[in-house]
Amino acid sequence: MHTQKKLFIALLGSATALLASPSLFAAPVVLELDYDIPVQKNQVAFVPFAGDSVLSPIILNNLSKTELTVTSQNLPQQPRSSSELAGTLPVWQSMGIPYLVVGSTRSNRGKIVTDYEVIDVKSGRVIEGKQSLTADNNTESMRYAGHVISDKVYELITGIPGDFSGRIAYIEETGVGKEKVSRLKVMDADGENAKTITEVAGSIFSPTWSPDGNRIAYSVQRDKSYPVIYVQNVSGGGATSLTPFAGNNLSPSFSPDGSKILFSSSFEGSADIYEMSASGGQPRKITSWPSSEVQPSYAPDGKSFVFVSDRAGFNKPQIYRYEFGSGRTTKVSNSGYATSPQFSSDGSQIAFLSGRSAAIMNSSGAVTANLGNTGIDEAPSFSPNGKRVVYASKQGGKGVLTIKSLNGGESFGKSGQGVIRSPVWSSGSQ
Repeated sequence: MHTQKKLFIALLGSATALLASPSLFAAPVVLELDYDIPVQKNQVAFVPFAGDSVLSPIILNNLSKTELTVTSQNLPQQPRSSSELAGTLPVWQSMGIPYLVVGSTRSNRGKIVTDYEVIDVKSGRVIEGKQSLTADNNTESMRYAGHVISDKVYELITGIPGDFSGRIAYIEETGVGKEKVSRLKVMDADGENAKTITEVAGSIFSPTWSPDGNRIAYSVQRDKSYPVIYVQNVSGGGATSLTPFAGNNLSPSFSPDGSKILFSSSFEGSADIYEMSASGGQPRKITSWPSSEVQPSYAPDGKSFVFVSDRAGFNKPQIYRYEFGSGRTTKVSNSGYATSPQFSSDGSQIAFLSGRSAAIMNSSGAVTANLGNTGIDEAPSFSPNGKRVVYASKQGGKGVLTIKSLNGGESFGKSGQGVIRSPVWSSGSQ
C-alpha cells in the first residue's frame, strides 16, 4: 500500500480501519435487525388466506413494517374472496378500515396457487381485479412468494412498488488479525433465510449487487496481499477474479445494464477510477487527477457516476459527479467531509457518509436526512423503492443492522454472531 496517499487510506473507511486496527470489534457481537417504520396512516384488514399457514404470517409481518396499520384480529368474518362479502359489506364499512385483503391457496399439479384480492371497502371495488401467483411447493419458493405478494399488496394500496422481495447482502467477520474469517452473507429483507455465499480467510469489502440480483461483486484482501475484486453468482459456484493488478482494487459498482464495473485502483500510482467489462479484461482509466479518487457509484441511468476525491485538500474528501458524455466533473456534496456515495434507484437521492454520520442528500447536494453516528464509518443503502435504508452500526457493544424508514418508527431485533459490515439492498430478482 506504499503507493497510496494517506487520505485514500482514510477514505476506505471501515475497510482500512479494520486493516489498521486488527483488534477493532475483536469480541464476537450480536447481530440485531432494527426496523424503524413511519407514522401509521393507512389501515388495512388482513384476513389470513384460506388453506394457508405459510404465506399469511410473512405478508402480515412485512406489511406491519410499513406505514400501513395492519390488523388480522377481531374481524367480523373470514372471507376468502370478494364474492363472499355479499350482504356483509356494510359491516366492514362500519369498521372504518379502508382496505381489506383476502385470499386462498390451492394445489395445482404439485404447485401452490395463491389467489388474492385487495378491496376498497368504501366502494366494494377490487383494486385491479383478482391477483394470482404460482409457486413451487417448498420453503424457499413459498417464502419468496410471500414477499412478492406483499410487494403487490403494498403497491395496490399505496401506488408504490414494495421492497419486501429484495435481498440484503452483508459481511460477517469473526476472529482478528491472521485468524480473521469473513463471510459474505445474503438474507431476505425481513432478516430471515440468511445464507453464506462465500467465506475467506481475510477481509471482504464493499459488496455490490448486479442489477438483476443474480451476482455480487466484492473486494477480498488476504494476508500480505492487495485487495482483489471478484464477481460471484449468488446461486453458487466459484468466484471470478476481475482485477489481478498490483494495487488496491476496491469499491466495485455495476453499470445499470450489468455489463460493466466501475472500481478504484492504485495499480498505476495514486488511486483513480477505472471502468471494465463485468466479465474481466483490460480496464479503462477515467480519472487522472493528481489527487486520490475512490468509491465510484453509477447513476441509475448510466450516464454519469459519483465518486470521492481529496482534491480539495487532505482530510477534506468530497463527492463529485462525472458525466460520461462530456467528461465534465462537478462537485455534489456541501458538507465538510463526504464519502461513500450510493444512489437511490430513481437517482433522486444519494446515501453517503457525512463525517461520522450516515446521511441522505438529494441530487443537488442538500442533506435531507441525518441518521446519526453509527459507530462504523459506512453509508446506508437504499431499498429498491427508496423508502427505506439499511446500514450497519455498533450499539452497546453489539453489531446492528438497522432497516429504517426515512420517517422514523418502531423496532425489533434478530440475533446472530460476528462483526457486521456493509449491508447492501438488492432488487427483488431471485
